[in-house]
Amino acid sequence: MDSGWIILDKPSGMFSRRAAGIVARMFGARTFGHIGTLDEMASGVLPIALGAATKMIPFVEMARPSVKEYEFSCVFGYETDTLDALGHEIARTDIIPSQSAVERAVSQSIGDIEQIPPIYSAVHINGRRAYDVARRGGAVDLPPHHVHIDSLNLLNINGAVWTFRTRCSRGTYVRAIARDIAKICGTLATVTMIRRTESIGFSVKNAVQLDFLENLFNNGGDFRQYLKPIDFGLGDIPVWNLDDKSAVLYKNGGFIETGDADGLRRVYSGSEFIGIGMVADGVLRPKRTI
Repeated sequence: MDSGWIILDKPSGMFSRRAAGIVARMFGARTFGHIGTLDEMASGVLPIALGAATKMIPFVEMARPSVKEYEFSCVFGYETDTLDALGHEIARTDIIPSQSAVERAVSQSIGDIEQIPPIYSAVHINGRRAYDVARRGGAVDLPPHHVHIDSLNLLNINGAVWTFRTRCSRGTYVRAIARDIAKICGTLATVTMIRRTESIGFSVKNAVQLDFLENLFNNGGDFRQYLKPIDFGLGDIPVWNLDDKSAVLYKNGGFIETGDADGLRRVYSGSEFIGIGMVADGVLRPKRTI
């Protein structure tokens, strides 16, 4: 079983969990996870952890910048229950905004905002995902939550299709951005394309496409060259290196006197990564061991 990271360029038309599962089967990984979730229609950067790398997910999230970047397109004049083109139309209007009106709405949408997530989203409602409740016909009433929009730009207009780029905080829903732009303009909108071009510092330029990876796997190619090590993405966490005796003690849950400043550490035995520890009061304690 292989452990490590695949930075995937997820294709449109596939749920994130399914894409991660396909990758996990290629590498024989029994456990897997991913950072962030892309809608079924969305494509782009999806960091996937395989095997022991799943233990590192919370620390990679802590060590990396929280900003994500998306390009998305929408059409004005109607809205679906999912706020994207895969949903069922629930409302329509003849109001199509002018470019100047959209640009004013865009400028009002930048900064700290309160955003209501789509009812078809992964937000929890009494322990259940909102999309599960919505699919079963249940009432979904989601409170607004705080997000930050670093930037939002209108890129182009091609007929009825308007395309934007945004950099935003974790937890921001692109479908809701389009909905709220339309609302400011007194109309409705439905998203037709979402592509995540950056996620927690990982760029789509450095991601591998799923069909390319599958082709290598199916034809005996070197697909493992795209597997990043378990400690990939932890670069901002300082290193602490242990000798062989201390490493054995540490991996068995023991504490190590360091006299170092408090904080997280990437812990190594020689060149071998053995986990994440926390220094407190000069003592290194294991948090996750490999």
